[in-house]
Amino acid sequence: MTGGGLGEASVTSDDLGSVLVVDDFNAMRKVMVNQLRQLGVQTILEASNGEDAWQIIQRESPSLVLSDWHMPVMDGYELLLRVRAAADTRNLPFIIVTAEGERRRIMQAIAAGVTDLIVKPYTAARLAARVRRAVGGSPGAAEHESNGYAGEDTTEARADALAAAEKRATLLVVDDAEDNLALLAGLFRDTFQVKIANSGERALHICQSDTPPDIVLLDIMMPGMDGFEVAEAIRSHPSSEHIPIIFVTALGDDATRLRALGLGAIDFVTKPIDPLTLQLRVKNFLRYIELHRGLQQDYDTMLQAARLREDVDYITRHDIKGPLSGVALLAQGLLDDSSLPDGVRAQLGLIEASALAAMDLINLSAEVYKIETGRFTLQAREIYPAKLLQRLIDVLSNTFSAKALSLGLKLPEGVSAAQLRASGDPALLYSALQNLLKNACEAAPAGGQVVVEIEAGPPLRISIRNDGVVPADIRQRFFEKFVTAGKRDGTGLGTYSARLLIEAQHGQIRMSTSDAEQATTITIELPGAV
Repeated sequence: MTGGGLGEASVTSDDLGSVLVVDDFNAMRKVMVNQLRQLGVQTILEASNGEDAWQIIQRESPSLVLSDWHMPVMDGYELLLRVRAAADTRNLPFIIVTAEGERRRIMQAIAAGVTDLIVKPYTAARLAARVRRAVGGSPGAAEHESNGYAGEDTTEARADALAAAEKRATLLVVDDAEDNLALLAGLFRDTFQVKIANSGERALHICQSDTPPDIVLLDIMMPGMDGFEVAEAIRSHPSSEHIPIIFVTALGDDATRLRALGLGAIDFVTKPIDPLTLQLRVKNFLRYIELHRGLQQDYDTMLQAARLREDVDYITRHDIKGPLSGVALLAQGLLDDSSLPDGVRAQLGLIEASALAAMDLINLSAEVYKIETGRFTLQAREIYPAKLLQRLIDVLSNTFSAKALSLGLKLPEGVSAAQLRASGDPALLYSALQNLLKNACEAAPAGGQVVVEIEAGPPLRISIRNDGVVPADIRQRFFEKFVTAGKRDGTGLGTYSARLLIEAQHGQIRMSTSDAEQATTITIELPGAV
């Protein structure tokens, strides 16, 4: 049995193409498939876990993925990360259907580029609206040239919020005895909107409609479909699977109680009931009901805020790059004038280099964000780390000349810089090495040493050793985000971004510090060139 009419939320198969439904619970998949059929979707693919889903995605190229979160083998979040990391699927609309209530995990899904989140229990109308929006708007993983998340999306969210604010929680009383229905309904009319059903079939129709109740008081002994069968059917449908059930029954033996709790009942009350006790039990659970009813609105707000923040970041990067590009071009144009004095030309060269360096940082910030959210795809090629390091050492020797540091590069005996090759992205490696060498120079005392040594691989190994030790309180967190010590203007992002950039190139990085030797060593391993 599925939800009611879909009205204006209907979409056609032409809109959707094929849809992949991923859920380890077979009954849930079948219900969602039926709901999609009502939307006019003709091609529906199914998978019971993320690993199988990934194989189907690669083979069938669906237009939309609807995935549960918690599944064996590979869960929905891991599947999302894999989809966003692959170049040919990174823009695939991906909706997670979940009862997950932990905000930290929801934020992870949003950061990973989920297109939308549907909170269980959901109705057919909500599914239709979210599916229509997913295939009609820009997916969460797309680079944000524009973001169509306002329009009808916020209209639905506001309607949901308004409905939630204006109505009281709904309680469904299910009993075949009219006297019991009247008694129980009368106990809760002041607190809830009360609905009644005198049969299991009628109760299921209400629970699996587009307006399911928030809590159910359920008798067990009823003609036709008994309470246990009703509870089992409620748990097998996405519109009702998370509705709290309290059994109210004349059966009080342990076997009945255990069976009821095994079906997911939150409480078990025996007849004849104590009205005050039952009212208190239901009232105590009302707070949970109200919190759960607000999850969809909360997640919509979180998703919209995250997308707005990404849009602002994208626009800011774009707007800053324009003027910087203008500065660099202006400097380059002036440098073409050979009549300028050498001193002026040197200053123009610094202006050009600074503008280009700032543009590189802006581009790098976008790459780091992609790495953090699992959207980065490495385009590996042959790189020459020794050449990058020598260039950085030359620059930093001038930058830290006031400290009279000794900076040096050691290569394996009889091996030239051109022979030391690795596999990776030269821009990312340059940025990582720049952060690490700069930190080493800042940490070394005046007159101290910073020595960089390369060992031929594979893997190719780079060690950066500087005089001075890492403070004891941050050694275990050295590569974590925002960890810094002793630098007034430090952000704690240098070593963090270096770790991300090295690992994104399938490399490894570690730090060791010795109080006895008063020295710190960063060791990097990179894959050898193919």
